[in-house]
Amino acid sequence: MLNSKYKLRYLPVFYEDLEKAVSYIAVSLKNIEAANSFINDVEKSIKNRLPVAESFEQYESHKERRYPYYRIYVGNFIIYYVVIDEDPAEKVMEVRRLLYNKQNQKKHI
Repeated sequence: MLNSKYKLRYLPVFYEDLEKAVSYIAVSLKNIEAANSFINDVEKSIKNRLPVAESFEQYESHKERRYPYYRIYVGNFIIYYVVIDEDPAEKVMEVRRLLYNKQNQKKHI
């Protein structure tokens, strides 16, 4: 696993989740600096995970899934991603959702 190379891909719904979170922080909480910091933290967390995407505990889902989910915690948010290994030479770390940790995770994942 450590020798695997992962390509990074994002689903559009992840960008929608990120936009909602950043908008809430910047507009509702009126804290643009915190919103920018949050974006940087999310990006840094994903990039740090990329080389070792499968080295962490899988998310135990009650649904049967083709690819197991993994989580990255960033402040009060959780990033969900999967590793798609249809081509063993180039696995894909696909970032799927960014959810507030108090949200009903099972409903959205």
